[in-house]
Amino acid sequence: MTGRRPGLGIALVLAMAACFGTMDNSVRWLGAALPVLVLLTVRYAFQALAMTVWLALDPKHGFRSAHPRFQALRGALLLATSGFSFFGVQAMPVPEFTAINMLTPVLVTLLAGWFLGERVSRLRWLLVIGAFVGALIVIRPGSGVFGWAVLFPLGGAFTYASFQVLTSRMAALENPYTTHFWTGFTGTAILLPLLFAGPVDALGALAAATPAQWGWMMLIGLLGTGGHLMLILAMGMAPTSTLMPFVYAQIGAAALVGWIVFRHLPDGWAWVGMAVIAACGAASAWLNLKGAAPKPASAVGADTIAD
Repeated sequence: MTGRRPGLGIALVLAMAACFGTMDNSVRWLGAALPVLVLLTVRYAFQALAMTVWLALDPKHGFRSAHPRFQALRGALLLATSGFSFFGVQAMPVPEFTAINMLTPVLVTLLAGWFLGERVSRLRWLLVIGAFVGALIVIRPGSGVFGWAVLFPLGGAFTYASFQVLTSRMAALENPYTTHFWTGFTGTAILLPLLFAGPVDALGALAAATPAQWGWMMLIGLLGTGGHLMLILAMGMAPTSTLMPFVYAQIGAAALVGWIVFRHLPDGWAWVGMAVIAACGAASAWLNLKGAAPKPASAVGADTIAD
């Protein structure tokens, strides 16, 4: 029941943040040796297989979706977000990428106003503007710090915000565990033809991969799949408004793992921008939840992280 174990729910969200921060840095590191498209395919295939086993062992959750078109579109949007992430972290440091990608809650506010006709208050507009100012502080246009690479986290934030708006309208109609399976299945079904029809020698890359690299690929799949499952479990233990501020711990996790692996730390201005984005995003998410009609928590609809 929601709210019965908030401490454990917060712990799961923090573990989720650690999973995604570690996964993104692992993708950046392993992407120097293996094609990124291969890593992306393995990540989604792992989720599809893991959730197949999960649902097969738990008969109360089924494979059948009542809205297959919704699942296909949702899965494609999340795959696009993951694609921006996996390729983006090859071109810019993970902490800065993560912070810019956290524009998602404020973009959800904009999209809900434009496409769903929801009223956007003056305070919400100020938070939207503030978050984009934070992104500009991180990016510093004209400084040459990141260049065109900033299109990756910006694109990922937009596709994930679109995913959120779609999911918010449909989440109550689907079982979150079934949806988690279809997310992995849809991503795998799209990626496999692209992988083998494209210029990447996928079989050659996989055959040449060392046992250690195979282990890292499995770890990436485990971190991505496990991180989302942790959020599903957390949402059953505490209200979303309680958990939401802790989602932004992913920025700190990405920075810590990035320092351990690459000895990279954001500079002072980047930290300022990250703090502004996190504050505005968390406030925007809190306002969205506060203004929503009371209803059972949905881990699918409340997910604010995509990898």
